[in-house]
Amino acid sequence: MNRTKLRIAAPAALLTLALGLSACGAANESDSGSEAAAGDSVSGTLNGAGATSQEAAIAAWKKQFQTTNADATINYDPVGSGGGREQFIAGGVAFAGSDAYLDDDEVAAAKKKCGSEIVEVPVYVSPIAVIYKLDGVDELNLSPKTIGQIFEGKVTTWDDAAIKADNPDAKLPDLDITAVHRSDDSGTTKNFTNYLEDASEGGWTGGTVETWPVKGGEAAEGTSGVVAAVSGGNGTIGYADESQAGDLGKAKVKVGEDFIEPTPEAAAKTLDTATPVEGRAKTDVAVDIDRKTQEPGVYPIVLVSYQVACQTYPDAKQADLVKAWLTYVVSSEGQKAAADSAGSAPLSGDFASKVQTAVETIAAA
Repeated sequence: MNRTKLRIAAPAALLTLALGLSACGAANESDSGSEAAAGDSVSGTLNGAGATSQEAAIAAWKKQFQTTNADATINYDPVGSGGGREQFIAGGVAFAGSDAYLDDDEVAAAKKKCGSEIVEVPVYVSPIAVIYKLDGVDELNLSPKTIGQIFEGKVTTWDDAAIKADNPDAKLPDLDITAVHRSDDSGTTKNFTNYLEDASEGGWTGGTVETWPVKGGEAAEGTSGVVAAVSGGNGTIGYADESQAGDLGKAKVKVGEDFIEPTPEAAAKTLDTATPVEGRAKTDVAVDIDRKTQEPGVYPIVLVSYQVACQTYPDAKQADLVKAWLTYVVSSEGQKAAADSAGSAPLSGDFASKVQTAVETIAAA
């Protein structure tokens, strides 16, 4: 797995350090009884950073959480998944949002900083849409191989035979394709390229990466940047969280013999076939998605976005605040708020219970 080099922590993270809002504890064990009782309000400032994909959901979560807990303040800096993980491991923020689970080296570094296991739980599940702007083409079907070839620069015009094969009735113009990708370290890019690597049958050879590996195309920062770049052109194509795609065209992706739309319902089904990452603690609910699934109705280009916290914190007030925040985020109420505001797919069933059990272990050291 390719990973990017650590960047210097953002000024907001340094301020967080100065305020003493370190993300991590100093001991493994916790039986202090300092946790807030169920139903009690919490107070204090909780700083997080990370994935831009969670921005809309976090806005909804903050509004309700801060209404219920009037003396609590939640700050979230959408610097991208890589920046969020880096700041968390450095102790700059109390939790990270990431569209990619921590790799083994990051887990080890985070555990050392926390002085405990980490709590890594999926909180936001959403389809990654292949978005496009092509005048005169309102519907578009794409096979995994063709998507890979487009983003690698092997298919360069909209009337290419590979695109025609999946769209026999469409009036595809003789127009150059402008493929737009993320310029920043991105968990969305990692999920998208993981799909391309697994499912494109060699159409994509760039691997699973957070930093875009292919020269050419157009680069844009953040999800909003990709959406703006695709919207601003004609013949453009990109990838973004479906909930932020707006009025852009969203391609149907071939799964088995069908072409599947990027809907929250189709994305949610991917968790049914996901497998736990091996060698992780029970509090680390990281999963690998089956990108090559042939199951009917499943949309496999899916974003499973995590929030990552320490299992123990040296300060009881901070531990209570982190636990209360994550308890709300993964609750049925919190998941509904994200679905209503950001179009994500709520956690459900046994998977939701597993996530809630991991969050319940957060305590003071």
